[in-house]
Amino acid sequence: MASYCMTVTRLRLVLGEGARRLHVSAAFNAKAKVAMSRFEPGTSISYEKLHENIDIVRKRLNRPLTLSEKIVYGHLDDPVGQDIARGRTYLRLRPDRVAMQDATAQMAMLQFISSGLPKVAVPSTIHCDHLIEAQIGGVEDLKRAKEVNQEVYNFLATAGAKYGVGFWKPGSGIIHQIILENYAYPGVLLIGTDSHTPNGGGLGSICIGVGGADAVDVMAGIPWELKCPNVIGVKLTGSLSGWTSPKDVILKVAGILTVKGGTGAIVEYHGPGVDSISCTGMATICNMGAEIGATTSVFPYNHRMKTYLNKTGRADIAALADEHKDDLVPDKGCKYDHVIEINLSELKPHINGPFTPDLAHPVSEIGAVAEKNGWPLEVKVGLIGSCTNSSYEDMGRAASLAKQALDKGLKCKAAFTVTPGSEQIRATIERDGFSKILRDVGGVVLANACGPCIGQWDRKDVKMGEKNTIVTSYNRNFTSRNDANPATHAFVTSPEIVTALAIAGTLKFDPETDYLTAANGEKFKLEPPNGDELPARDFDPGQDTYQHPPAESGSVMVDVSPTSTRLQLLEPFDKWNGKDLEDLQVLIKVKGKCTTDHISAAGPWLKFRGHLDNISNNMLIGAINIENDAVNKIKNRLTGEYGGVPDVARHYKANGLSWVVVGDDNYGEGSSREHAALEPRHLGGRVILVKSFARIHETNLKKQGMLPLTFADPTDYDKIRPDDKLSIIGLATFAPGKPLKGVVKHGDGSQDIITLNHTFNENQVEWFHAGSALNRMKELQ
Repeated sequence: MASYCMTVTRLRLVLGEGARRLHVSAAFNAKAKVAMSRFEPGTSISYEKLHENIDIVRKRLNRPLTLSEKIVYGHLDDPVGQDIARGRTYLRLRPDRVAMQDATAQMAMLQFISSGLPKVAVPSTIHCDHLIEAQIGGVEDLKRAKEVNQEVYNFLATAGAKYGVGFWKPGSGIIHQIILENYAYPGVLLIGTDSHTPNGGGLGSICIGVGGADAVDVMAGIPWELKCPNVIGVKLTGSLSGWTSPKDVILKVAGILTVKGGTGAIVEYHGPGVDSISCTGMATICNMGAEIGATTSVFPYNHRMKTYLNKTGRADIAALADEHKDDLVPDKGCKYDHVIEINLSELKPHINGPFTPDLAHPVSEIGAVAEKNGWPLEVKVGLIGSCTNSSYEDMGRAASLAKQALDKGLKCKAAFTVTPGSEQIRATIERDGFSKILRDVGGVVLANACGPCIGQWDRKDVKMGEKNTIVTSYNRNFTSRNDANPATHAFVTSPEIVTALAIAGTLKFDPETDYLTAANGEKFKLEPPNGDELPARDFDPGQDTYQHPPAESGSVMVDVSPTSTRLQLLEPFDKWNGKDLEDLQVLIKVKGKCTTDHISAAGPWLKFRGHLDNISNNMLIGAINIENDAVNKIKNRLTGEYGGVPDVARHYKANGLSWVVVGDDNYGEGSSREHAALEPRHLGGRVILVKSFARIHETNLKKQGMLPLTFADPTDYDKIRPDDKLSIIGLATFAPGKPLKGVVKHGDGSQDIITLNHTFNENQVEWFHAGSALNRMKELQ
């Protein structure tokens, strides 16, 4: 353990020739503290404290620790007294910082305002990346977004200034890329209001996606609760080469574990193969770990991370990490709950989909599989970038393939879009010529934003309902996800494979074996992609896009107009009335997969993320009704007429009838959006009863005073009919580990008694009693 380390004591913005330059002056002290408030005032993390906590827990458990355990347990609020059992106990943690993207930050900041607290207790930032729709190109789309979303951007900027939250303006880039470039570092515990927050695991961080209410807890200085995660080990041997990329690692893992195989676990990569992957490549793998339901993913600190830290202006932090490396790698002999082994030297390029990110295929086989299943072979659009794959290395490798095509007189047969992950990446690939190559081959460079990855895409080349294929380097490909068209077959793969397939124009092309025809008729094969891990010169930071919160904010006004259609101040939910929930009407019995996209769609609905009543008009409009296999068409049991799900829910609420949703496995997988929990609560829902939940959504429901329950016997799902009523019995003695009783009342007068499980702990039971976690916070003030 080092006797000293460097503390960042001053960091300011200096504008010169339009560029943002970071100036760090540092001092040494004996307490091993790293001030990670890169731009905003706040607390600091102590590597010394991390080590102390790790040492306490290791001695208590009397065994070697995984890296995941070191970082998580190193942030325990009470390392001496905390009950620690993987997969069973709830941990009370002290995260180092909070990050919020603009779509979820609206509700998070509205909740924080409702708390009555004057300032955030930990360093926090807002990132404007979700509200920019891809239409024409980066410059035009950004300009239009600033005009259309002016009210929301102004709210977020002023709320940030008022409460001490840093504000990254529209055009700055995607939240996860900004975090990697500025805020992630080995050993940090960061929570973010986006499901792909685990991206930071590529820099040895534990970064976890949460709902806005969780973010409010941390910003309020309250210990944050997390069920003690299991740890899945992925041992990597061999090395990446040729057409195989870091993306193929997680595509392969997704095929093995499926979309729920990582639920309740941290995925920890280790082994000699790790060193063959760049830092940004590791981030790609961790990012898409969200698609297997993992709490997060992480890599051990190594020289690739050190190089990245040095290149992004954080050599001081790299030096500290070197001093404390023993705490930033797993202990020898540590045990994992499950181990997967992947030989990178044998791994082949993969492509996953359509309609789910765990349907894995080797690229060499996808053409035949598509023909067999009747999937469209023609690739209509290839899309590279997004938070998953928009690094300098990604863009360089894609450009190397585009250059080969151009040299042979070819352009992309498919439409082709490029999304830089940040302003720094955009400016650097523009300077180094990659953007020109990608444009010359037929690409359109979009704004530094999420864009089509989250459905912010004004697509014009196909009609709604027209069957077609797109290939992306994104992370998620649920039905209608990218373009709102349920007939679009979306496949996720690496940027290199996307580029190759866009050039070829068909899924029936394996770049490792197949030939293209040059403009002169000559047959040729693409050489494997190549690209530098990091730019030879320093990154070009591009335009200054950061707003620092003022030291004094008493005069800052945060206005929310009562007539606004975009923003709405929150009213507290009702407390529990002390009685069992009797005769809840089944609103909808959902058939099959029901993600947060089905529960609260994104795309055009993003504009209402700050207005609970308006956004509630999209509640469950994508879910399939088992009664008629239709979407957004359910029977109103009071009127006998059919209507949209939100309309029927509103009618029930107006008539004092509370309701329940019945669902299938892994209910609520996908995005961290808490609107999928807020909307049912707002429209009169009390219970969500399913076979199993995705982690984030289950927590979000608890936070809003809902009862997320699961069938003790999954076959009881079949006992519930769409016109049934359900009573929840036993709430007077509602307690951790104690099941509840469900009385299912059928229309013919018969009944079924079923056992209902839950995962509430004592604090969460208090949330239910108070009506929500926010209500409970106010009670304790």
